[in-house]
Amino acid sequence: MFRAAALVPSPPLLVPELTGSSAAETADLRAAAVEAVTQLTSKVDRWIAIGVDHTEGTYDATTVGTFRGFGVDVVVRLSDRPSSTLPDPELPLTVLIAGWLRGASDPDSAVEVRTVPADASAQWCATLGAELRRELDASSESWGILVLADGANTLTAKAPGSFDERAEAIQRRIDDALAAADVDALAQLDAELCAAVGVSGRAAWQVLAAAVGSDAITATELYRLAPFGVGYYVGTWSRA
Repeated sequence: MFRAAALVPSPPLLVPELTGSSAAETADLRAAAVEAVTQLTSKVDRWIAIGVDHTEGTYDATTVGTFRGFGVDVVVRLSDRPSSTLPDPELPLTVLIAGWLRGASDPDSAVEVRTVPADASAQWCATLGAELRRELDASSESWGILVLADGANTLTAKAPGSFDERAEAIQRRIDDALAAADVDALAQLDAELCAAVGVSGRAAWQVLAAAVGSDAITATELYRLAPFGVGYYVGTWSRA
């Protein structure tokens, strides 16, 4: 049965080894993300992660990856089970970040990661979210969902996507919806406009919105800022 969710971004800068002397600048974001996952795993028996990528994919608990492709050979795992698999540097970033967060927050746990296409339609996300909810509710165990999703990357002139004057309003709309667990507002996010301002996490949030449905949710905000011009939100949702 679905019980709770954690909402975190998935940038490489969460991993201190990848940021070097700049690690202190994102310490608050990193701490909030680890805290969100810690709270999630304390409330549920098992958890699953949903993130975005170019394609749909599933990565089970035997998956082992490395951030070598981002400059440092930091190995991450989706469980502590022994594996003969070599660390894969080609894994989607959301899978790597899910593994890093598992190790930082609850290293004894195991997580499966499912990726959804960043350009998936709202209807496709709604269908997948409803299917996910049926799957979790069919279990006698309590389940949590970790959502890895980034906001607009065009909030300042030095942002990765440069500046777009539309980004601030869209980011505020997303942050407010996540802070209020407003599933209708998330479901209605415009895919084309989100893509135009560099919001890469829209599909993952819409899957969560469909999975939660009409449940009464208690939402807690842990972080909302835009370091380096990218909108990042961290929080938790719990069924009331």
